[in-house]
Amino acid sequence: MKIVVVVLIVIIIVLVIYIGLMQLQVHKINMQLEKRLRENTRQPVSIELINKDINRLTANINKYLKVEEHLRLKGIREDKMFRELIVNISHDLRTPLTAVKGYQQLMKKEQLSQEQRKRLEIVEKHTGDLEMLIQHFFEYSYLTNAEPQIDLERTNLNSLVGDSLVTFIPYLEEKDLSLRLIESQSIFVLADKQLVKRIITNLIQNCIQHSKGVIVVSLLVEESAVISFKNPVKDLPHTEEALLFERFYTGDKARTKSGGLGLAIVKLLAEQMGGSTQAIIEDHTLDIRVSLPLYK
Repeated sequence: MKIVVVVLIVIIIVLVIYIGLMQLQVHKINMQLEKRLRENTRQPVSIELINKDINRLTANINKYLKVEEHLRLKGIREDKMFRELIVNISHDLRTPLTAVKGYQQLMKKEQLSQEQRKRLEIVEKHTGDLEMLIQHFFEYSYLTNAEPQIDLERTNLNSLVGDSLVTFIPYLEEKDLSLRLIESQSIFVLADKQLVKRIITNLIQNCIQHSKGVIVVSLLVEESAVISFKNPVKDLPHTEEALLFERFYTGDKARTKSGGLGLAIVKLLAEQMGGSTQAIIEDHTLDIRVSLPLYK
């Protein structure tokens, strides 16, 4: 009887040790996976315990990780090829576009009827839209491929925004649009002046293309400095707010002119300076907000 009890005790002890070892191995597998995520390593998962099911689990995990790594590298290669393709297309389109604009200038010097001049103005407008699209293609490709050269310095946001907006007054008048700048205090940010100017340019161009009323630009101080561009919009649902900054997003037919790249560039430039972007749609008004770090 005592022998049976001793044998049972030994079996229980062995089982407890075995279960403990399996739990320890599962813990090690988890630790290795967490390390891969934390340190971005590509080390395969390894085990020491000889157990059929755990061996099979580990082998499947390693197979999955290998497939995932292959897909990740494939995605990087395809994205790089895509950006290089955009750069090449941009260069290829600029030459014939320059020729088209040259012929348009020659035609304007000719004696044209009122109807012909009206048609020429329409062609010039579409040529300008195409030129902007090509420029956005090139700029986006450059920003995503090149190492950013950022010069952060103390910058008066009020002066920078005001000076940038003044240059667009003729374009606003041409579109019968009005602009209102709201600022309650002097705001200083830690930013790159040239990048902020490019952000303002893309935002005001977006408003000029799509706005049908008053464009309201506000400078606010919250947790960071905020540049807000508000303009009336039609038929743009709340569900598409987060998509506005995605490249090539087109919320409606009117937005196909910019190809969705203008706001994608704004988002990219803001993030390079430690900032962020947000879109708010409320009461048929689109509010594009760019947050930049305050100078402290």
